[in-house]
Amino acid sequence: MDALTPKQVVKELDKYIIGQNNAKKSVAIALRNRWRRQKLPLELRDEVAPKNIIMIGPTGIGKTEIARRLARLAQVPFLKVEASKYTEVGYVGRDVESMIRDLTDLAVKMVKDSETRRVEIKAVELAEERLLDLLLPPAKSKTDDKEKEAQIKRTRGKLKMRLTDGKLDNRMVELETKNNIMPMVEIFSSSGIEEMGINFQDMFSKMMPKQSRKRKVAIKEAKRILTQEEAAKLLDMDEIILTSISKVENSGIVFIDELDKVAGVKSQSGPDVSREGVQRDILPIVEGTTVATKYGMVKTDHILFIAAGAFHVSKPSDLIPELQGRFPIRVELSSLSKGDFEKILTQPRNALIKQYIALLETENVKIEFTKDAVREIASMAFKVNQATENIGARRLYTVMEKMLEDISFEAPEKSGKKISINAAYVKKKLEGFVEDIDVTRYIL
Repeated sequence: MDALTPKQVVKELDKYIIGQNNAKKSVAIALRNRWRRQKLPLELRDEVAPKNIIMIGPTGIGKTEIARRLARLAQVPFLKVEASKYTEVGYVGRDVESMIRDLTDLAVKMVKDSETRRVEIKAVELAEERLLDLLLPPAKSKTDDKEKEAQIKRTRGKLKMRLTDGKLDNRMVELETKNNIMPMVEIFSSSGIEEMGINFQDMFSKMMPKQSRKRKVAIKEAKRILTQEEAAKLLDMDEIILTSISKVENSGIVFIDELDKVAGVKSQSGPDVSREGVQRDILPIVEGTTVATKYGMVKTDHILFIAAGAFHVSKPSDLIPELQGRFPIRVELSSLSKGDFEKILTQPRNALIKQYIALLETENVKIEFTKDAVREIASMAFKVNQATENIGARRLYTVMEKMLEDISFEAPEKSGKKISINAAYVKKKLEGFVEDIDVTRYIL
């Protein structure tokens, strides 16, 4: 985090996302403020609240991608949720507190995977020792014959070298493994059993004895199974859970998409199941509360919330005032131009053209795009967006897929060939569909 200055964060985001500099700048500052807060004295640290962000703009312009790349860059727990899947408490739908439980689950997995990699070398050594015991069982009784002991030791050393070098990978051994598959338990509840904070799966697994079975597996597979078992023994789950909860509370990021879907005029009759009622349920989570999870209590006071929405029909001011106040930073993202489409096709590290080139190379088919072809693809996508629903950069996926449909279908038979795609080819494949607006509504 020391090296992730706001400028560096924006530079890294630029590798994957075209344009939207204001949004990148806002999230970079928000991320840096998390680091700055950790440097403050303890009494002041608790007083500094995260500055939550609302991103406003049409679909397909990079809102979700900015938040996702930011979390990956900072290596912090990140969860994307849709506001529209939550309903007012007491109705069928997910309880809003479940977003914090899901975030905690992700953090535990993240820390556990990190700790597993840390102990991997030791776990592999222990797994190899167990395999050597299977291949060359130790003597049942101690012997005074030192020469025999030395011979067994030498044989074991040679076996270990062959095992480490992978020369015994295909040899079969009989391995006793634990059967961790538990029967599924379904519980029906109107308000969601997750509120009770009980992990029924774990509870039943402790009540029922674990079954083990013997099976014959190749040494390569046996080594993987035993390494996992030994790594699990080396992990301190209590420490992992404490670290995970700390990560969630101090570094966690929740991205709430489709916030505009729960904004609007309050229902005049009956409960407001999926609009203002949901906003009022989300409010305490964003304000700061304590949520019960199966790992313990998690405070949400310093979790960073990034909300997003198109706000075509409604506007941010339609949200309840209390919720508006919890998202002090508002960033308007601009619609993508034809020039942006050209850049999206070629410049990012995961650019769409690079993806298709790599995919077809697996069939030994080389394709190359001329500059005028890229301009034509961008122009076609932009034209379809204007004529029908504007879905931003996602339109490029449908245009590219339709244009390369025949090449992708015939690729196995074209192995070893080189195909050049120019503007004329793009027009030939797409012009008929783009011109017929009624057809594009269904095909593109």
